[in-house]
Amino acid sequence: MANIVALIPARSGSKGVLDKNIKLLEGRPLLAWTIAASLRADNIDRVIVSTDSQEYARIAKECGAEAPFLRPEEISADQSTDYEFIAHALDWLAANAKLPQFIVHMRPTTPLRKPDLVAMAIESFIATPQATALRSVHEMPESAYKTFELSNFLGSNSRKDEFKVLKQLGRQDTNIDSANIGRQQFPSTYQANGYVDVLSTEFIQKNRMLHGDRVLPFITPTVVEVDTMDDFNHLEFLSKNNPEFIHALFE
Repeated sequence: MANIVALIPARSGSKGVLDKNIKLLEGRPLLAWTIAASLRADNIDRVIVSTDSQEYARIAKECGAEAPFLRPEEISADQSTDYEFIAHALDWLAANAKLPQFIVHMRPTTPLRKPDLVAMAIESFIATPQATALRSVHEMPESAYKTFELSNFLGSNSRKDEFKVLKQLGRQDTNIDSANIGRQQFPSTYQANGYVDVLSTEFIQKNRMLHGDRVLPFITPTVVEVDTMDDFNHLEFLSKNNPEFIHALFE
């Protein structure tokens, strides 16, 4: 049987929403929701929180997770990468226990999950050994090919006349009329979300990257990730109006 560890990143010092990883949602720290989903996924063996905060570590333990180490300050900043904290956790596991075969990356900023979907994602990745990783996504309400970027336009070939114009994503020119055709005529596009990522320890250590070039998609319902207070307020609305999440995680 594969050895599977859920790894939950929970650094302190968030700026968009102060202490968002422990902010209370329905009376429970945000972190508790992801810990509960990880504990209730029947194919996860251990649940470990990677944090730089003694307080967060205490809360994680009270919620049933392990927090056996603190993440160094140098990999706990705004610009720190997922690879850094996962590599740090793998180094600790190698030195203190044993390396798991798979890491399940579970972000606390996406708290409304169903444990059975997390377990299904893990099973899907295990069943596809040629994949380098699994990443959860949800379908965008409108194709990204109907969106725009900004492009510089030189009027009269003079820098003084330069201004910004819209440029349809995926086109080389700046004619945007094709963006007006029906959305059904564009390919569906998908947005990565924080529901669940499943990673191969062997791949990470061999390639020094997390996902690689054969990433299995796991399509989930649309989810909200917390970056701003507006996001958090939306989460509060969703959690109050969808009690099945509380039943699935805490009852």
